[in-house]
Amino acid sequence: MPQLSTTINPLPSESPGRVKLTGSINLLSEPGGIQIEASAVDEVVDGKPKLPEFNMVAYTGGLMRIAGWRHPVVVDLGGLEIPSQSRPIRFGHDMASGVGHTRSIRVEDGKLLAAGVVSRDTVAAREIVISARNGFPWQASIGAAVEEFEFVKAQQKTIVNGRDFEGPVHVIRKATLGEISFVDLGADGQTSAHVAANLPQEQLTMAGNQPVGPEQQPATAANPHQATETASAQQPAPIQAGPTAEQVRAEALAESARIARIRELCNGQYAEIEAQAIRDGWAPDQCALQVLRTSRPKAPAAHFRDNNVTAAVLEAACLLSAGLQNLEQEVAEPALEAADRRFRGSIGLQELLLEAAWAHGFTGRNFRDARAVLRFAFRPDLEAGFSTIDIGGILSNVANKFLLEGFFSVERVWRNICATRNVSDFKTVTSYRLIGKDQYEVVAPGGELKHGTLGNETYTNKADTYGLMLAIDRRDIINDDLGAITTVPRKLGRGSGLKINDIFWATFLKNNAFFKTANKNYLEGADTALSIDGLTGAEVAFMDQVDSDGKPIGIMPTIMLVPTALSALATQLYKSMELRETTANTKYPVNNPHQGKFRVEVSRYLSNSVYTGHSAKAWYLLADPNDLPVIEVAFLNGQESPTIETAEADFNVLGVQMRGFHDFGVSLQDPRAGIRCKGEV
Repeated sequence: MPQLSTTINPLPSESPGRVKLTGSINLLSEPGGIQIEASAVDEVVDGKPKLPEFNMVAYTGGLMRIAGWRHPVVVDLGGLEIPSQSRPIRFGHDMASGVGHTRSIRVEDGKLLAAGVVSRDTVAAREIVISARNGFPWQASIGAAVEEFEFVKAQQKTIVNGRDFEGPVHVIRKATLGEISFVDLGADGQTSAHVAANLPQEQLTMAGNQPVGPEQQPATAANPHQATETASAQQPAPIQAGPTAEQVRAEALAESARIARIRELCNGQYAEIEAQAIRDGWAPDQCALQVLRTSRPKAPAAHFRDNNVTAAVLEAACLLSAGLQNLEQEVAEPALEAADRRFRGSIGLQELLLEAAWAHGFTGRNFRDARAVLRFAFRPDLEAGFSTIDIGGILSNVANKFLLEGFFSVERVWRNICATRNVSDFKTVTSYRLIGKDQYEVVAPGGELKHGTLGNETYTNKADTYGLMLAIDRRDIINDDLGAITTVPRKLGRGSGLKINDIFWATFLKNNAFFKTANKNYLEGADTALSIDGLTGAEVAFMDQVDSDGKPIGIMPTIMLVPTALSALATQLYKSMELRETTANTKYPVNNPHQGKFRVEVSRYLSNSVYTGHSAKAWYLLADPNDLPVIEVAFLNGQESPTIETAEADFNVLGVQMRGFHDFGVSLQDPRAGIRCKGEV
């Protein structure tokens, strides 16, 4: 299998859809992925020795296992950007160790192919040429910047590089090629490279690849003696010789022997030790000692708690088991990796409670005494032992992730037509509207501004607490059902969503004293049915409303609120360019002057017979709540979603209790912010 090292940290392990990010990867070629060849040793072009050339298969388009990615990775070569055909060739991705450059890079048959020359005059370039000539098996590594990837889930399939891949797998969809490097070790020892050097032995050991003696200077046709004259006039500076071929050969052979011995010691059973030993330059004796330590049998430890288990790790294990979406955005990568390693991606409810109990001094080895386990898990003060694991907090944090799923699963039209207020306590709060001198006045030469006045137009609101308690009982615990801590929060979240709808629409529909003829915000009669004419009449009534000075309020209607029975007609009035008026004798198209004017909001509560003031024909034209609210919802401390807490159940109940609560209040506000049309005679 190929290798891939990455500087992206942390890197999501399962991200639905495509994710954009910035990072870099080094991709080692797969077995047999690189072939490097050169011209004949003595071949000369334009009076100069021909440089070694190479052709390589840098990537075969297959799966890779990389540290930091939870599942195999494949690079989509169709999305690999190649900035230019000339890319630098380095040794070990070291900018200071240049080797040469490419002349052509292309994608062919689902593989990344490159060809170029060893054109740099460095120690690294000479070592590669000499070592390859001596039979050293060089491999290739590609550096690229990752820009976008997607995650393919289990039991799903995708086609990349002309091949079928089955999830789970990460697909790097967009990346930019940086450089290509020679490396001495890939993911598989069977990879190979062949270099045929074409330079004389003594020339390869010098600092330059070009001739430096006067007898080697090319002569021009105009003056065949020019090179000799120039050489005799100028003495060349001393040249520092590099390592000899024998030295390079000895070092390469020693390195090959070290790597072979390390692989022999690890014998394919200790892949992590083998990789670290080769990468960090361990001597074979050091590698043998580490293998010996790792291979020693360990004493049974079933009843001992893993000291590396923390509250964050337990929480991550619960979310892994429950299959929370976008998990990498909710949990830190170290905790997620530790949970996956410690619990292998799944933890049961009993195991979770036992971990918390052990942290607080519980000495039992199993869940037979369930009462004692719960007592220690939820009440750490029973023992003197110190622990940072709070099982109540863990369960609450996990439950809150699923609470919102239930909360947002019910109708939320109320949130689109109301204003919100942040209150700090449960006292009645009052809003005042500026009236009287509410227009700007001319500023006198002295620069003094005149004061507006706060009149008697006040609007109040008050937050109350609503809540419910549910329990994970003894049966769920005995059945080791971790799903209970996701099901119960969803129910509590849904209950909160239903309650806020109930309070909101009961307040909104009980509006006879709010929407009335005296307030000029209530229309009735046959011509108020939802239609072009009815909507025109409501718009005129809204725009004709005035403030306390008798002047227009200056607010435009933007929302058409209708019951379910009028949903289709309201959508037609919003989207259609024309409607057809049908009478007994005629059918004519009529242009729709209200197209795109008023956003349609549909609520099933408007026509529900449980609520006072319900109607299947009445509809409303409302202002934007940010400009002028017809109704307001107050939230304690701005918390728009419910809260959940977890604790051990009372003495007469064996289990775990969860309570959800939500602090909010609803109140009608400014009558001039809306028009109610009865819609019937």
